[in-house]
Amino acid sequence: MEQEILDFNKLAHELLPQGSGYDSCIACGLCSSGCPAAGFFGMGPQHFIRMAMLGMNQELATTPWVWTCTQCKRCLYVCPMNIDVSILVGAARGAWPDEKKPQGIMRSCEAQMLNSSTSAMGLTSEDFREISEDVLGEIKAEDSRFADLQVPFDKKGAYFVVNQNSREPGVEAEEMGPLWKILDYVGADWSYTSKGWAAENFCMFTGNDAAWKNMVTQRVDAINELGAKVWINTECGHSLYALWKGIERYSIEANFQPGNLISYYAQWIREGKLPVNSDWNTMGLKFTLQDPCQLVRKSSGDPAAEDLRFVAKQLVGADNFIDMQPCKSANYCCGGGGGFLQAGMREQRRAYGKRKFDQILATEASYVLTPCHNCHSQIEDIGKHYSGNYRVVHFWTLICLSLGILGREERRYLGPEIASLGLGAKNAKT
Repeated sequence: MEQEILDFNKLAHELLPQGSGYDSCIACGLCSSGCPAAGFFGMGPQHFIRMAMLGMNQELATTPWVWTCTQCKRCLYVCPMNIDVSILVGAARGAWPDEKKPQGIMRSCEAQMLNSSTSAMGLTSEDFREISEDVLGEIKAEDSRFADLQVPFDKKGAYFVVNQNSREPGVEAEEMGPLWKILDYVGADWSYTSKGWAAENFCMFTGNDAAWKNMVTQRVDAINELGAKVWINTECGHSLYALWKGIERYSIEANFQPGNLISYYAQWIREGKLPVNSDWNTMGLKFTLQDPCQLVRKSSGDPAAEDLRFVAKQLVGADNFIDMQPCKSANYCCGGGGGFLQAGMREQRRAYGKRKFDQILATEASYVLTPCHNCHSQIEDIGKHYSGNYRVVHFWTLICLSLGILGREERRYLGPEIASLGLGAKNAKT
């Protein structure tokens, strides 16, 4: 199959907002200066724009740079002319023949289409139920306070429907427990779906619109069928963007509202339903946090970033929280998104992540909090590669640690200085 050659300047006029075509570029260079992928394969956002204006369509259609761009939209965020290079990058990816696309991303998309679970790891709904039941049994056996804990599936009329990233049931099932405990603690009325339960959408990253639409449609149909009021994902912003942007892009009828779990954490803390505190942090361990592009810049904006910081400060102590600079919507992408982790371009991905590593290093934090699975994996990897002395942890881990309900097997991301805190404590839930 020959590669389709697109007219990128024409596409820019068709796809970008009115008045923000590539010919409105003032060549200020802000896009490239803030892009960690600038320079790979002799390309960057500014190069992409200028080459499109010059009609260099063959070069743009075949450059592997489009697979190093994470489509994080920071170029759009800083652009005074509102030019979004990521839209054209998505179009370029879609024009590549499937056999030439990074096969790691392709395999994840193909796995999603294997069955109605939509899992990028190929897990079936039966797998997910069985693993969930096993983990639930272990939690009940360990802690009598959770003797009545339930993990509902297909509960009609549940207020929340929760999607689950396949990473947990696939390779770290014990990480599902903390979220269940939190939902139980606040008395949330929630359910998983049997169909379309998985949260990830790598088909979006392949540039295959039909596959992206297929994934979104299956999940929306499952949620609509239950009659839920709010759909939320497990901390990660990837699915929030992929699902809701797909709903808008393909005019899919969704009879529910999107929500992000971090903002619900913040709400429940403010309401007193999650009475967390930082008393456990007696050593004054320092924490920073990563603003995931999919959750903050591409979806919920700075309100979600403020919620991230509110929750973090409640958990670790305001004096123990150090922000990266820049941060919030201006934050740099870490290099884990856009399918980069699955693209097989390890050298470029780690070079991309060096800017994030330097940001983390400047905070001198011992831990990085991040609610994004791809950010979690990438920040762990660059920490090991560049010999960083920090750990990466989920919010749900620290919430349950603070509440005294973190199980023995739910501590894999904690360092030895705090990994044993609260073990054996059986304080009654409030």
